[in-house]
Amino acid sequence: MEHDDTLHPYGEKQDQFDRRYLEMAYIWAQNSYCNRRQVGALIVKDKMIISDGYNGTPSGFENICEDDTGKTKPYVLHAEANAITKVAKSNNSSQNATLYITTAPCMECSKLIIQAGIRRVVYFDAYHTDEGIELLKRAGVEIKFIDVKK
Repeated sequence: MEHDDTLHPYGEKQDQFDRRYLEMAYIWAQNSYCNRRQVGALIVKDKMIISDGYNGTPSGFENICEDDTGKTKPYVLHAEANAITKVAKSNNSSQNATLYITTAPCMECSKLIIQAGIRRVVYFDAYHTDEGIELLKRAGVEIKFIDVKK
């Protein structure tokens, strides 16, 4: 079935492209210096990657995400927050874009996703709570889980 809307620009090959972009987000996650979990994100609009991000410390901070006890430092940015703020510094708009993220977004990042105008989120790994996904659904954001291990 052909999709003519902006959220599914690849038509019948959308699933194939979703899987590939998720694999790219997974590769991008490997840039993270975090030990507990490495997360990658891509924002795609009009068949173009307009932003990317991975979890880590803010610019100018040391690249150490965990404290001496192994707990994630409170100022570590999530991958999707990094990707969204990178769009904010560019000439691009994330309005009606798709976010590919290796781990489902948390509540705080889901708020950013909604405010950034992202209309679709594709992910493959659960977060420890589904509050973020539930908020996105409530806001009308299309959610798609893909098990890339299959």
